[in-house]
Amino acid sequence: MEKNILTNNHIMTQRQLAELAVQAKSKALPTYSKFHVGAALLAESGKVYQGANIENSSYSLTICAERTAVFQAILDGERKFKAIAIASDADDFCPPCGACRQVLFELCGKEIDVVMTNKNGEIKSMKLSELLPFSFGEEHLR
Repeated sequence: MEKNILTNNHIMTQRQLAELAVQAKSKALPTYSKFHVGAALLAESGKVYQGANIENSSYSLTICAERTAVFQAILDGERKFKAIAIASDADDFCPPCGACRQVLFELCGKEIDVVMTNKNGEIKSMKLSELLPFSFGEEHLR
């Protein structure tokens, strides 16, 4: 069942956020993998930050769509987030990779909604805590 996402100043549906992720996907630069991914991160303020994967021949320098969106939001001063939507060209739902899960956990919180959409426009939503159980965070560094 599709849920509404409440922010400080408006309501957005999961489908609306997913559509913004699909739009962001068109800006991807997957030079080598040809795997287009888009993300749309909804901040508590109601602003949405889009991201797309950008590849480099030195694969470790490649950045995923989710991290592109998160880093843009952080640079814009955002610190509280409600949901992130992820879209790809895959038949199945595209979850965030391990590196993105860790970044989302540390910068967006374990209770952020992760809304995934497949190429057929179907939506699946999970809490990040479900995708990254027994996570390593700030509390382990004390």
